[in-house]
Amino acid sequence: MFNTDVIEKFKSLSTPFYYYDLGLLEANLKVLKRNSSSYDYQIHYALKANVNGPILEKISGYGLGADCVSGNEIKRALDYKFPQQRIVFAGVGKTDIELRLALRKNIQCINCESLQELEVINHLARKSRFQARVALRINPDLEANTHRYITTGRKDNKFGITFEELENIAEILKNYPHIKVIGLHTHIGSQITDLNVFKNLALRLNDIQDWFRQKGIIFTDLNLGGGLGVDYHDPDQNPIPDYPRYFQIIKENLKTTDDQQVHFELGRAIVAQCGSLISRVLYVKGAGEEKFVVLDAGMTELIRPALYNAYHKIENLTSNGTPRIYDVVGPVCESSDFLGKKVELPDTKRGDLLAIRSTGAYAQVMASRYNLRNLAKAVYSDFL
Repeated sequence: MFNTDVIEKFKSLSTPFYYYDLGLLEANLKVLKRNSSSYDYQIHYALKANVNGPILEKISGYGLGADCVSGNEIKRALDYKFPQQRIVFAGVGKTDIELRLALRKNIQCINCESLQELEVINHLARKSRFQARVALRINPDLEANTHRYITTGRKDNKFGITFEELENIAEILKNYPHIKVIGLHTHIGSQITDLNVFKNLALRLNDIQDWFRQKGIIFTDLNLGGGLGVDYHDPDQNPIPDYPRYFQIIKENLKTTDDQQVHFELGRAIVAQCGSLISRVLYVKGAGEEKFVVLDAGMTELIRPALYNAYHKIENLTSNGTPRIYDVVGPVCESSDFLGKKVELPDTKRGDLLAIRSTGAYAQVMASRYNLRNLAKAVYSDFL
């Protein structure tokens, strides 16, 4: 990913910084667009993964919609030319202010997470003299085979309407004239690499649709959420997810009618591999087998290892010495501030540049100023 010219330019920049390869992002979008269009699937980019302006410009330029989980994300999507009729609004804790914004902007759909939220939406829509378009987010109680902190479709997760709450939903909706139910929505987790999970989701959606059909509720929109994972271990070998197989699995297993539109909310799959966190070695310390590489980047720039024990490939860009084993840690005053443990790197010294790969998603967007650290800047390939 990094040729000699790029590394030389990195040496003159202050670290840490996030580097984004916009060429790789565009290559990803071309493959995504080609494969989704062949099935007439509608893709909404999940802004929570990365909200940087140049990233959003590229994505909106390919005609994707937006998946937002806050009012500010709705505003940002509109600022970057995502069409309001392709913006969906999810989230388990939408405020009244955010819901009013969604109604006022006349977005495509609000993905409703609870029976009480239906009541609130109907009330706000009546006061605003709108009819709210809503998709019912159902918790399908499926195992996503991913980290427990990023699973969203199990019965013990906070997300969605449970099966136990469905029985009276048809009667409840009769009392809400300012709500128009257009869709069925699910989301079962993130960083899912076992594609059979999506087959199970499609089959479960078939059952849920049948249940609602018996109650006289027909959906025009079916939204399967996101969750498609990426290869954190070998980003160069697999820079773009297996979109063809992913969409084929859905096509073969999801029952749809001619007048139904199928939606997806992809974030990580689109942007993760185009980003790297570039950091400089401050110190190498330790004796014997316990050696630490201390970087000027840490959990404030990439919290995923501390939060999820997540793996990111780490490369030394400026050394080709004898391989050694290091714990790669940051400068923050927490023992949880590490970026990789037992990492094999060429002999590493003060001043070396390290790249922490696959940080285009859930890195810069989750950055903090803990310890009053400065926020790291972004550098883009077309500006180098």
